[in-house]
Amino acid sequence: MNARPAHRAAAAAAAAAALVSLSACGGGDSSAPAAAGKVTVAGVEIKKDRALHDLLPQRIKEAGKVRVATDVPYPPFEMYVKEGESAMTGLDYDLGQAIGGKLGVTFAFAPQKFDGIVPAIQAGKFDAAMSAMTDNKERQQVVDFVDYSQSGSGILVADGNPDKITTLDDLCGRKVAVQAATNQLDLLKGRQAACSKAGKGKIDIQTFPKDSDAQLALRSGKVVAQVLTKPAAGWVAKTADDGKVFDLVDDPAAPGGYNASPNGIAVSKQQPELTSAIQKALQSLIDDGTVTKIYDKYGVASIAVKEATRNAAVD
Repeated sequence: MNARPAHRAAAAAAAAAALVSLSACGGGDSSAPAAAGKVTVAGVEIKKDRALHDLLPQRIKEAGKVRVATDVPYPPFEMYVKEGESAMTGLDYDLGQAIGGKLGVTFAFAPQKFDGIVPAIQAGKFDAAMSAMTDNKERQQVVDFVDYSQSGSGILVADGNPDKITTLDDLCGRKVAVQAATNQLDLLKGRQAACSKAGKGKIDIQTFPKDSDAQLALRSGKVVAQVLTKPAAGWVAKTADDGKVFDLVDDPAAPGGYNASPNGIAVSKQQPELTSAIQKALQSLIDDGTVTKIYDKYGVASIAVKEATRNAAVD
């Protein structure tokens, strides 16, 4: 399941809710680690690791920055702090600042339409990309990935989970909202045979043009759950009405979501030293707990990986 572009519609629907609470989520964080030698992200002060800095390509050391492409907005991964302004925030942005802080350089994010990101890296316009990009074999032909999350479909329920939904199987025989023409709709349709075999009745799938429409149905009690991308579900649960309206279902059997696939930082194949430095810096941030705090800030701690792998996709 590609995080982009298949998840694009779900994220757009979450944008309005995301923008409401950005100022509360982003307060106190710095985004310029290179000059000060340290950066604070998600309440964690990150200091430059000289050994990791030494792994960087000479050009990056001299420039003091990594040029990073991102397609914004795409909550909760990348967002603007205020609509109409250029300052960014979001999970990818924060993680980039943390990695940059560890490496002693700035991760300088710049907007780029998603379908143009890989060509722009190939052309040398950017060194890397952080944009909820799915690591897959096709993209691996032209860029290398440092994988930092597993992202799939999730279940959003009413606050307090009154219907005790814990897995996809609990949706059998019940009304469930989903956006039309999405991977999440395909997921629910693919579950129907299992529901019938279990004697629970098929899922009563209610399709909507937008995720925001599906959320209205959930708010009003017309459905017991909504299925959407897990990162979007976690962000909506955390931000909608200050987190008082929805809950995210965390199925232990599918921590990254159903049909989860790896998301990775895409790096130019011309800069293998940069790929290695980013991978080691990310692992350091995983080991000291910083990554978990960043993900938790956006309501999606469960999609974080425990190991910073490289080119993990197998298909």
